[in-house]
Amino acid sequence: MRTRLRTLRIGERTYTWRATIGQVAGDGVDQHRCVRVRAWGAGKTGLALEADLLSKATGAGWTPAATDGSYPASADVRRLIEHALALGWDPGMLGGTFRLTEEHGVELPGFLLTDRVRDPGAPDPTARVIRAAGAQDRLGSSANLPGVMQDRPGVPGAAHPARGDLEVIAPAMGEPCVPE
Repeated sequence: MRTRLRTLRIGERTYTWRATIGQVAGDGVDQHRCVRVRAWGAGKTGLALEADLLSKATGAGWTPAATDGSYPASADVRRLIEHALALGWDPGMLGGTFRLTEEHGVELPGFLLTDRVRDPGAPDPTARVIRAAGAQDRLGSSANLPGVMQDRPGVPGAAHPARGDLEVIAPAMGEPCVPE
């Protein structure tokens, strides 16, 4: 499969960027969609910007990555580039990689930065996604949040009162459990 390179103009400079879809493991059996974004401002030999984005999507079931279609928009990449420039990224330098990490505190509408791809000891992505979804829940609904019983027949992780069973997705392990 070919890698699709995109361009984005910020100020007087044109940036080339690409996004590679992958996944990152949580502490349990769950997997989350992770998109690695790389951007260059002076060709492929310049200092590259790299950020691993963790999707905030909380799909049904215990493998959110299987149903997650999240992909960064050019506005998301623009925000990453602007933030990196403010932190001192010089795209005109030759060679190397400037990495945005969790400590940089960048949060995009659909993504969080994660270090878990490179560092297995980094914070659990499942807990971070649940916290982000909880913050969103204060603004919206609780649909598709792990650990929340739902009344949506036919949807995995939903309560099915007509059948008399209640299924909840356990937030820590990502495994279905039946309340007593």
